[in-house]
Amino acid sequence: MSELTDLTPTERHRTLASRFLKIADGVEDWDAPTPVKEWTNRDVVGHLTWLPGMLASMGVELDVPQHDDPVEQLRAQTEVVQERLDGPDGEQIVETGMMGKLPFSQVIDRFYNFDLFAHAWDLAQGSGQEIELDEDYSAGAHAGMSAMGPALHASGQFGTPQPVADDAPASDRLLALIGRDRDWRADSR
Repeated sequence: MSELTDLTPTERHRTLASRFLKIADGVEDWDAPTPVKEWTNRDVVGHLTWLPGMLASMGVELDVPQHDDPVEQLRAQTEVVQERLDGPDGEQIVETGMMGKLPFSQVIDRFYNFDLFAHAWDLAQGSGQEIELDEDYSAGAHAGMSAMGPALHASGQFGTPQPVADDAPASDRLLALIGRDRDWRADSR
């Protein structure tokens, strides 16, 4: 177990969102490339605002104030999600379709928290910032995603798996599985 894996879904969202926003606040070049092919730092942040649309498809409306700036939009979304998680709505049952009925907190944990985790690495790399990925969380995510087999990449949501040693750290294996080159650096493109 680790600091991140010991947290509840609600606490994990708070921790991962805070870490992501701290990295976003340190970005100086929003048009710089990232390890996600054809995405800039701005694209990575903008991508994370997909959550309200997915939740709406499950019958859950998030009243997120609209902002032109992607970081402010994500910050507003984070505040609304965290308020829901911290209140009685955190245990509201949501019909997810493919995964059946889950509490709202589990929907956020299973569908969104991983994006905050993985894209924090992308944004840190694209902006030249340091980040350390939690190895226990990485191992759990790698095991769950690997179990999906070819369906994981057939979804089109992840890049082509990259080569990695079998004995590599869990974070390296996870990054390789989702199509990231662990050695990618903005200054080495």
